[in-house]
Amino acid sequence: MPALLSEWSAIAKPIIGMLHLPPLPGSPGFSSDSDSIVTRLLSDAQALVDGGVHGLLMENFGDAPFFPRRVPAHVVAHMTHLAGEVRRRFDLPLGINVLRNDGLSALSVAQATGAALIRVNVLCGARLTDQGILEGIAHELLRERELLDARNIRILADVEVKHSTALGVARPLEEEVQDTIQRGRADAVVVSGSGTGRATSLETIRRAKSAAGDTPVFVGSGITAENVAAHLDAADGAIVGTGFKKDGQARNPVDPGRVRAIMREVS
Repeated sequence: MPALLSEWSAIAKPIIGMLHLPPLPGSPGFSSDSDSIVTRLLSDAQALVDGGVHGLLMENFGDAPFFPRRVPAHVVAHMTHLAGEVRRRFDLPLGINVLRNDGLSALSVAQATGAALIRVNVLCGARLTDQGILEGIAHELLRERELLDARNIRILADVEVKHSTALGVARPLEEEVQDTIQRGRADAVVVSGSGTGRATSLETIRRAKSAAGDTPVFVGSGITAENVAAHLDAADGAIVGTGFKKDGQARNPVDPGRVRAIMREVS
């Protein structure tokens, strides 16, 4: 399988550590202290880097309830500033995810800051979520990437995305994976459990990988020190958030001990 990023050419199974941003200005949970957001972000990033992860993925996790599609300009501005802070301090590939499904803004933040990839929750098809119906954005996103001459920014696309359900009769996973790659032109596929931190079944990973062929498949939720070896045996990499956090709670800071425990099982 060709490496998703050139920086990972010598890494068999890349582990991407999540940077869950606290509520940003304008969000209901914002604490009125922007400096604390930067402090928390850089502390989490340092713990992940010191623990040996191979990449970082920043998302506006604290901004619930999420906008279903485009976010306001102030969210893009703050995320661009924060991504720049990470890029200035850490020499690992950085990814951007703008929740709930604003891949166009994620691409703009990535292009402006030199990030390497973006994650898109619904690239193809449609899903019923707590934000309503989310529709695929591949037709806009791929054209925007061409317009920005940003083909080097890779697109990681979820299939059967967490916190959602199919509209009507669910399609076979294999068909969704193939359409996401062949028609949506995703550079990698992400498979997850039903919600944040919930385990991804080995059967789901294996089915997705069988359908994806040479396209990388990442596990998107539920990685622990106990299951990471088995999951990476089936997948090409993993995105780890909750498993790295203090007490295994997604909103808590990164726990360096948990990072080391998982990464020991990877290397």
